[in-house]
Amino acid sequence: MMQVKGRLIGLGVGPGDPELITVKALRLLRESPVVAYFVAKGKKGNAFGIIEAHLQDAQNLLPLVYPVTTEVLPAPLSYEQVISDFYDDAAEDVATHLDAGRDVAVICEGDPFFYGSYMYLHDRLATRYEAQVVPGVCSMLGGASVLGAPLVYRNQSLSVLSGVLPHDDLKRRLADADAAVIMKLGRNFPKVRAVLEELGLAERALYVERATMANQKIVPLDQVEPMSSPYFSLIIVPGERWQG
Repeated sequence: MMQVKGRLIGLGVGPGDPELITVKALRLLRESPVVAYFVAKGKKGNAFGIIEAHLQDAQNLLPLVYPVTTEVLPAPLSYEQVISDFYDDAAEDVATHLDAGRDVAVICEGDPFFYGSYMYLHDRLATRYEAQVVPGVCSMLGGASVLGAPLVYRNQSLSVLSGVLPHDDLKRRLADADAAVIMKLGRNFPKVRAVLEELGLAERALYVERATMANQKIVPLDQVEPMSSPYFSLIIVPGERWQG
């Protein structure tokens, strides 16, 4: 008799507040015999912290431990190659359970397909196994809600930009944007703030760290310590208010 393969389930568990996980994600989480999660060495991980209270004793945990957590590596190491090899190995670890007929829920902070690590497993496995993805509240929406900042009015367009972009590219894209969310700040923060100041957008820009988490912090842009901005921070430049 042929072994029925397990399902790959990508679960968005929200930006940090444990109450922002969806009913569907919670149901599938509890039903999955294996729960996989990405985590840095020696850490528990934000996504795991969101769902930890909902886990059952019978569930198997599959931590997928990042070999590196910074893009700056000494030569001849290449971050892209190291992390690509890691995702290859992580996909095969998950596939071992799927081949044995066990569903695997891969939890992902925010939304699985919005800068979510799950997508790299999906790209490698979704052609081989049944895959189901449950969307989650992403960090930029969590940020907008805690900042009380409507993102876009009427026919405005929203640009989602990476703070990793070079100065001139970031400046060009921001100059063309009705409204913007800038992610991946961290060590890129000084460059991003300089661009906002050059464009005259610093007054409109709003900054938040770890939006919706217990240690959330909202700081005026000009008071942010440049080297203390964490990875889980973002800047929102809301669209111009429309008096409807």
